[in-house]
Amino acid sequence: MDSDGTDLTLQEMFQRVRARLKAMFGEDIYNSWFARMELEEVVEDLVHLSVPTRFLCSWIQSNYAEKILQVIRTEVPSIERMHLTVRVNGRAKPLPQAHAVEAVPAEPARAPATAALPTSRLMKEPAQAVRGDALSGSALDPKMTFDNFVAGASNEMALGVARQVAHAAANKTVSYNPIYIHSSVGLGKSHLLNAIAWEAGAADSERSIVYLTADHFMYHFITAVQRQSALAFKEWLRRVDLLLIDDMQFLQGKSATEFGHTLGTLLTGAKQVVVAGDSAPRDLEMLDERVRSRLSGGLVVSINPLDLELRRAIVTRRVEQAGQRFSDALFPPSVIDYVARAVVSHGRDLDGAVNRLLAANQLTKEPITVPLAERTLADLVRQRDARRVRIEDILKIVSRHYKVPRNELLSSRRSRDVVRPRQIAMYLAKALTSRSLPEIGRRFGGRDHTTVLHSVRKIEQMIKDDLDLAQEVELLKRMLED
Repeated sequence: MDSDGTDLTLQEMFQRVRARLKAMFGEDIYNSWFARMELEEVVEDLVHLSVPTRFLCSWIQSNYAEKILQVIRTEVPSIERMHLTVRVNGRAKPLPQAHAVEAVPAEPARAPATAALPTSRLMKEPAQAVRGDALSGSALDPKMTFDNFVAGASNEMALGVARQVAHAAANKTVSYNPIYIHSSVGLGKSHLLNAIAWEAGAADSERSIVYLTADHFMYHFITAVQRQSALAFKEWLRRVDLLLIDDMQFLQGKSATEFGHTLGTLLTGAKQVVVAGDSAPRDLEMLDERVRSRLSGGLVVSINPLDLELRRAIVTRRVEQAGQRFSDALFPPSVIDYVARAVVSHGRDLDGAVNRLLAANQLTKEPITVPLAERTLADLVRQRDARRVRIEDILKIVSRHYKVPRNELLSSRRSRDVVRPRQIAMYLAKALTSRSLPEIGRRFGGRDHTTVLHSVRKIEQMIKDDLDLAQEVELLKRMLED
């Protein structure tokens, strides 16, 4: 921190802390836990941070507080303590002083990276039903309920199955088991898993209901192994009545094996399991064949891309919800129709389009019109003719083009006939998808993000130096985008 201690300097410091956290944990975990964390003040050796919910406060305090403090200390070594509070009506509400986290002196021995993290509440209380602020292992979104889910032809079967699961769980029975919901990004998988958790939890306060993203499943498992509490973690999971696992495509390594064991135990005990991923079970090559078979043997439901009618319904619903907050923001039918026709990627982009138009209207007081939408949503509209490329698509195309089995692309083999196609596939994943480097690394056999970055830079340089390779990579791009 600069000697003048200005708010601007503090905020600049905190932006650097945010960037470090995003690089350290990856974009998904950052968005889930840290994106809404704000810097309130720095007083002597104490930094005061705030979050909007009690659940976030409790979860960060239990799982990430020491790591956050370590990152802050890399920017401001004089800070020794962290105070985390909850914002109420947009203002920070102090917590008891006991919630301050003090810096841990460095130990001479090299400990695992997560060894300094406090023991998670899920590890401390494995036998307790997950309720209240701990309704889920990962944060549930209060907006993701069945009431807020917009139904249409592309998702009506998945919605019906999700409602049936929630009803069965509330009545202590088991529906189809396991259930696997898959689709490309932004079509409602996470919404349905959240909705199941909210509905089943509201109906029966005694049931143990756990929603976990694959990232957090891996985090808990690895942390439990490091703390020699893996057996307690496994036993806790096996007492869960309803287990919901999201983003299954990110499960890797020993965590994937442990999920397979847990899945088998839960099914044998007639416990309900619901899983969501971006590919069909047979395409989840990071999983053991037995796990893929288990998932395929249950009820597999896909969500198809949003058609025009459903996109229009989603925009209309979001506009109605916005009207409750901004009564002066009027969306003419022509604008709703334009957004539904122009933004064809997925539901999150539709939500973002409505939010952008609201912001433009509120900031400039310009009426919401089609010309305003054309200017404000230009980058979203440019995507409408571009096919959304998935990493699975890249693996298939590269495997076929170079005659290298897909499992070899994900393996640790270092022969030239495998390494070069693997590097090209990573380059294409970075160039053609919105996945972060850590996400791409996980999809390529659990590799570190630095390995992905090296591959991307390697191919970028080779393309500049080798015209034949440049043409070959361009051909692969066209094959993927056609």
